[in-house]
Amino acid sequence: MLLTKVAVAFVAAVAVLGPCETETTGLANGAVQGTWGGDNAGLIADDTSAHVHIGCTYGQIHQPIVPDAQGRFDVPGEQNITAHPVDLGVLHPARFHGRIANGRMSLTVTLTDTTVTLGPVQLAYGKEPRTGPCPICRRPGDTMQK
Repeated sequence: MLLTKVAVAFVAAVAVLGPCETETTGLANGAVQGTWGGDNAGLIADDTSAHVHIGCTYGQIHQPIVPDAQGRFDVPGEQNITAHPVDLGVLHPARFHGRIANGRMSLTVTLTDTTVTLGPVQLAYGKEPRTGPCPICRRPGDTMQK
């Protein structure tokens, strides 16, 4: 009887708390979450949007990134490719596409109004982005990484 009560309590707790998959895969409720970093690239996502850096560019995705069963995704957004040294504020429509497997992401950004493609870049879940010499999106006190 005690074992049954413990089992019921465990199942109830899992149902309330949800899966703990974010800790290792970067996915929660099927959507990309958290910080993903790589060399000269990074992505920060929550359940409603994502912010992307590749080199000295930045972009926004205004929806969750939800990969299919094979880990592939393709979502719309916009990317600013003239952010450094002087940000001209031009946001180009773009497609953010790639694949996620085992806490790793391959990401490519394709501007849809030009022939510019950024990437593919390789990102890892939970890894701090290494933005190289580009000063955009730095926190005060950060040192430049190479």
